Amino acid sequence: MKRSSPHPLLSFGRRAALGCVVLLLLAAGVWSSWGAAQHVMLAKGREHGMFSVTGCEDGTCTGSYDPEGAAPPRGGMTVEQSVAVKKGGRFPVVVKPDTHELVRTGTPGLLYAWVPLGGGLLLASLVIGGGLRLTRTAWGAALAGGALLLAAFFAL
Repeated sequence: MKRSSPHPLLSFGRRAALGCVVLLLLAAGVWSSWGAAQHVMLAKGREHGMFSVTGCEDGTCTGSYDPEGAAPPRGGMTVEQSVAVKKGGRFPVVVKPDTHELVRTGTPGLLYAWVPLGGGLLLASLVIGGGLRLTRTAWGAALAGGALLLAAFFAL
């Protein structure tokens, strides 16, 4: 009687586990990005305007918000601090519903919102290439993640 080797079963288990890790990394990137990206991508019906930065501390910047239309400007609005947000800066934003938080809009805001997905793609590419040994797919994921991060950097 011939015994089958456990190697094919171990190989399948390793590939399945690493595939789950890749999916987890990508899902985490999308989940982290969607919190801000939904306000940029689905901005129809939301309040739009321009934000003028008056000061930044502890990861947030405050300033005055000038909404489009006849509404008067408001103070006390905040936006997440990034390398591109400096005192005196002015850029287009959208208001998160029922908050005093703003999200940058336009191409720079969209790219910045998806930065966590770019990081997830870069991390997943290491698992895809090193663990699953799918080098072409790994290079594709790495290039997509790197391109997203570079585009966000240059757009801001």
